[in-house]
Amino acid sequence: MTTAFWLLRHAPVPGAAIGGDPDADTSDAAKFARLARILPADPVLIESGLRRCRQTVAALGLDLPAPIVEPALAEQSFGAWTGRRWDEIEAGAFWADPAETAPPEGESFADVCRRVGPALRRLAESHAGRSVVAVIHAGSIRAALAEALDLTPAAALRLVIEPLSLTRLDRVAGSWRVVAVNQTVT
Repeated sequence: MTTAFWLLRHAPVPGAAIGGDPDADTSDAAKFARLARILPADPVLIESGLRRCRQTVAALGLDLPAPIVEPALAEQSFGAWTGRRWDEIEAGAFWADPAETAPPEGESFADVCRRVGPALRRLAESHAGRSVVAVIHAGSIRAALAEALDLTPAAALRLVIEPLSLTRLDRVAGSWRVVAVNQTVT
């Protein structure tokens, strides 16, 4: 039995602030319509609980029940750095090991991997045989790929995940299959 995960990164966020819960730019209605047409029919719909994901779900115009909010798929917490710009903070130690170093009062990317992997396995079990569309974040999708490909957090950080791109993972008999990564709709 296959559980198909359609991991969609939320719409772009204008500005250069770190983390937080900013609004997404959902103004390209034609792009959202094209994207909605390639998503599976009657999926389980999940989002992280952050505004930019809710706005992306709304812009897709899917005729589905309200999404399940799954906080374990949220973006990395940047703690005291949230809402600031990279050029405003002293982040030298962070950049020396961005996978394992947590911002003050935040979490490391390795922490994100430790919560996303178990969440995906749990969701695959609870929605076995279904298609799951999860509107989430670049970091969460990188962490999902780390789970599927047995990547270290440092290796997963090398992956680029564009706004409104799709990554497809299948869970089959307890194993992962990567179908597509960072697929964009033009």
